[in-house]
Amino acid sequence: MPGELIDFGDFVRTSLPGLLRYGHALAGNPHDAADLVQTVLEKIGSRWSYVQHKTGDPMAYVRRSMANAHISRWRRTKRENLVADLPDTQPYSPADPFEHEPLWQALRALPPRQRAVMVLRYYEGLSEAEIADSLGVSQGTVKSQASKAIASLRTKLALIEPKDEGREAG
Repeated sequence: MPGELIDFGDFVRTSLPGLLRYGHALAGNPHDAADLVQTVLEKIGSRWSYVQHKTGDPMAYVRRSMANAHISRWRRTKRENLVADLPDTQPYSPADPFEHEPLWQALRALPPRQRAVMVLRYYEGLSEAEIADSLGVSQGTVKSQASKAIASLRTKLALIEPKDEGREAG
């Protein structure tokens, strides 16, 4: 797709499944992922000709925009949730099918930038250079964030492993 001039509608139709997967991995659930994708595509749609002509790779631009929007939303929400009193009732939220998957829990616990690097590398299969372009950071930052994320995931998953072995032996 880089270098080609395509209609925004065609871009959305061909890219939407991958963007939703990327958004799901970033946000942690499909509903927030859909909101994230919609928000970013609304902003980009009005500037589509600029994005196509000036960025060189619209998909990388959209991914970077999604990562930045997710981090901004996460920071805003983090500040908004600091309250003195908790509400008495919990709102209903449907069960996440990955809720009890150790790897998914460990991935969700990563900071947003590390999670974005891991998702782009191992879920979307992008190279370090492509990830750096998508997130607007250097390749060294991609490497260090990936290294920190992998170390964190190993630590978290190692703590879970002995519990699983005990069940199999018993």
